[in-house]
Amino acid sequence: MNWDDARVFLAAAREGQMLGAARRLAVSQAMLSRRVAALEEATGTRLLHRSTRGCTLTTEGRILFETAERMEAEMLAALAEVQGRSGVSGTIRIGAPDGFGSAFLAPRLQQIIQAYPDLHLQLVPVPRSFSLSQREADVAVMIGQPAKGRLRTRRLTDYTLGLYASRSYISRRGMPQTPDDLRTHQLVGYVEDLIYTAELTYAREILPDWRSAVEVATAVGQLAAVRAGAGIAVLHDFMAADCAELVPVLPHLHMTRTYWTAWHETLRGARGVQAVLTSLTTMVRDEGNLFIRPRTQDSR
Repeated sequence: MNWDDARVFLAAAREGQMLGAARRLAVSQAMLSRRVAALEEATGTRLLHRSTRGCTLTTEGRILFETAERMEAEMLAALAEVQGRSGVSGTIRIGAPDGFGSAFLAPRLQQIIQAYPDLHLQLVPVPRSFSLSQREADVAVMIGQPAKGRLRTRRLTDYTLGLYASRSYISRRGMPQTPDDLRTHQLVGYVEDLIYTAELTYAREILPDWRSAVEVATAVGQLAAVRAGAGIAVLHDFMAADCAELVPVLPHLHMTRTYWTAWHETLRGARGVQAVLTSLTTMVRDEGNLFIRPRTQDSR
């Protein structure tokens, strides 16, 4: 089996579409299709189902995919051993929830680059989960511990969330004194049908029948809306901490969630992945006070 053909096949399977795989490998879509066709001819079987919506693995394709992944992992491990610890290089894509990715990690990426100048980083901060098996990310920061499968996971940090509103909103509408009072206020929350994990349904821990008048699909977008006076929302304490125009609402109420790091087991020996994981752990540990807001039993 030609390894170049196998590498192209892996990219197509992970991206789920020929065009996306071609872009990631910086080759033409025609060349990528020829490589996959050559591999199918060499194996004597169809490996990918192609349609206008993309491509998916056949049963035989899944078998070859898993084998090719093991080959890739061995190659990466061998390269890492040859290069040594000082030879951390390559491209690492980090997937993260938009709050952590945009508000915390993006301003600190330079710390990783300074430590590993030959490392090329891609940060994808979006409000969804990532498929590590499909290589949508090499390292993912996730809310809650992911199902193990073929993943390696590591607890990163707990973080707290609380209710906030802008000073201008409170001056117009008044300060709620009990959770029931929230029913008379304008509430901001996630777009219900786009919530991808039960971990994000924290608003209903405060008010079971929480109804958002304004729905925003991202944590960063909710923060911006609340800062502009759109209403009251559950926000990450580490994101709200530096916003002077925000005030806590019912500050004795709070939720705690956990960020986990995850990576595919085939990348366990990749120096770049391990360098990024170590950097994330160190940054969060050094600034851990950002993530947990101290609260008394009743701060009203």
